[in-house]
Amino acid sequence: MFISQIKIENFRNFKEKTILFNDGINVIIGHNNSGKSNLIKALSLVLDNQRSKKLDIDDFNQNITLPELKANPPKISIEVTIKKGSFESEDDLVTVANWLTKLDVNYEATLTYEFFLPEKQITSYKERLAEIPDDASDAIFKCWKTIKHDFLRFYTHKIWGGDVLNQNSADSESLNKFDFQFLDAIRDVERDMLTGRNTLLREVFDFFMDYDIKIDSTKDSAQKHGEIKVRKVDFSHKAQVLVDDLNVRIASGKTEILSYANDTGASFNNAKPDFEGIISELEMYNVLKLIVEYESGIKIPATHNGLGYNNLIYMSLLLAKMQVNADPNYLDNNAKVFSTLVIEEPEAHLHPAMQYKFLKFLNENKRKRKVRQIFVTSHSTHITSAVNLDEIICLHNDGSQTNVGYPSKTFVDAAGVVQENSKKYVERFLDATKSDMLFAQKVLFVEGLAEQILMSIFAKYLDKSLEDNHVAIININGRYFDHFLYLFDTNKEFAISKQVVCLTDKDPQRRNKTITGARFNKCYPFEYDIDSTTYEYQRNSIDSSYNEGNHPNITFYSQNDAQGKTLEYEIAYHNPNSKLILTDFIDNREELEELMRLYNDGTSTIAQFIEELRKSKENDRIIESINNVTTLSDDEKKRSIIASRYLNSVGKGENALDLALKLKNNLEKRGTSEYQDFIIPEYIQKAINKLCP
Repeated sequence: MFISQIKIENFRNFKEKTILFNDGINVIIGHNNSGKSNLIKALSLVLDNQRSKKLDIDDFNQNITLPELKANPPKISIEVTIKKGSFESEDDLVTVANWLTKLDVNYEATLTYEFFLPEKQITSYKERLAEIPDDASDAIFKCWKTIKHDFLRFYTHKIWGGDVLNQNSADSESLNKFDFQFLDAIRDVERDMLTGRNTLLREVFDFFMDYDIKIDSTKDSAQKHGEIKVRKVDFSHKAQVLVDDLNVRIASGKTEILSYANDTGASFNNAKPDFEGIISELEMYNVLKLIVEYESGIKIPATHNGLGYNNLIYMSLLLAKMQVNADPNYLDNNAKVFSTLVIEEPEAHLHPAMQYKFLKFLNENKRKRKVRQIFVTSHSTHITSAVNLDEIICLHNDGSQTNVGYPSKTFVDAAGVVQENSKKYVERFLDATKSDMLFAQKVLFVEGLAEQILMSIFAKYLDKSLEDNHVAIININGRYFDHFLYLFDTNKEFAISKQVVCLTDKDPQRRNKTITGARFNKCYPFEYDIDSTTYEYQRNSIDSSYNEGNHPNITFYSQNDAQGKTLEYEIAYHNPNSKLILTDFIDNREELEELMRLYNDGTSTIAQFIEELRKSKENDRIIESINNVTTLSDDEKKRSIIASRYLNSVGKGENALDLALKLKNNLEKRGTSEYQDFIIPEYIQKAINKLCP
């Protein structure tokens, strides 16, 4: 069996939400305060019998209207559904038999935790809240305050088995068959694993003592019992020798020690204090300490290691304990049937390489069925890159609304056909850097490295911050947006709900129709449609459904048709006289500087611009096209010449890095005479303003 889903109502950030789980590993991710820890807490309220079930006023979801609050006392409900899994033990169905809601080959059972105000208090509740005026500015606050001080103490909790309408309490014996082990992000490993005095270690030691005999399949139970008994007797004899030797060594001193008892009157009625003792195996556990031995032979206590290393050791001990808890030969009827391991933010103490090893460790334990189901919450891109999309669950909190996305379930087209190629493409893409898109509150997809490098500084020129708005800038190295939009298209079920903006270039192209088999090649914006007899033209177009305002959460932006080509072309076109854009990684610098000087000279002519261009095949093409185009003004032609020469003179990556640095240094001079104006292209302004309102 496995926990297939949880339905949470009115608990913390969950107003009403159903979350589906995998039969195996579940990696729950999301930005800060998206509800990951609250989800785990909700699970524990149903399944963890070691934790308190009592809640506080702050555990209620308080996104409720005043009329609703006055009509009925708030109630928290958490329903867990258990289904038949890929692996079934003979005790699974027996354990959940009294909670079944569906009995066939694929059975279902439910457990429901409720935290509620008893019926006899409801009339008093309604009367008390009715006294609070509806028109009071702080009416909601006063209602919650009244609930806290006057009614919270009456609240009680129940765990119902089966259909909640039947109000059948889940029996504690069956509930105790669930082993819910939780490791939080902030834990005192030193406290938890110092020595054999620790309860966890003592239980593990006791189970694995004489393990070589216990797992010997060639021996029956009587033989095993007999051999273990022989070892126990032998240990007892050896231990008694030690105790007798200790008594001999303390004999003289004991008389002196006990003389104080006589002097204080502790000896009376002929009763004298003395020292005596035996050593049992259980007591000997106390002298054992967990150590780490290095290849050099050096041994140090485990508590002297780093937290990350010790956390891995502690997890291994915990899994050993879960093996102990689930062994019916050791615990008989007290053995656990279903073991669940929950780990919160394992990356808190693990470096990236160790995070990957940790995931392999968990998968191996799941494969060997040492644990039946695993839940991991994480902020780590390294962990998400080490698991399959099928194992990832995304939480996203947008204001008062918590949404859940299932990446692996989103790759379905409008006809319901699974798009395996897109899924595989995204899985390969999600390495340790690019999986940021799954954690950020908003996503900006760009086509290349230059956009990725420059977007943050562009936002600062607009007095915006992509970082403060938790925007992940994702470079997809081309025009492959469709693969990724499956993840985020909220018009479809299971999508990850967050705002997505895509920046794409127009990239105009033309193909010579007079040449058989000719291919489309890049062309300049001012060449577009000027010779339809010879050339066929095309440019990158955007699906109108992604135009601003047409889609609930995805928007595309690009340059306009008349001047649009690439980011570099657009930068120069809008900043034709700014030497700020001339970096150390640009060719033809002197030529561009002269073109910019001519642009600043309001009396310069197109002929002067053309004369300044050095002789080359590409410049001859620019000159011919500029002379032939009739739809552009002289100013637009001058900008076009500068933009074309700039585009042909820059190297993408290095130029973008140097330009970002120059723009940053320039921005620091804002408000001084040294500051140079810089115009952000309009389509980029729109994108940034969309993400940073």
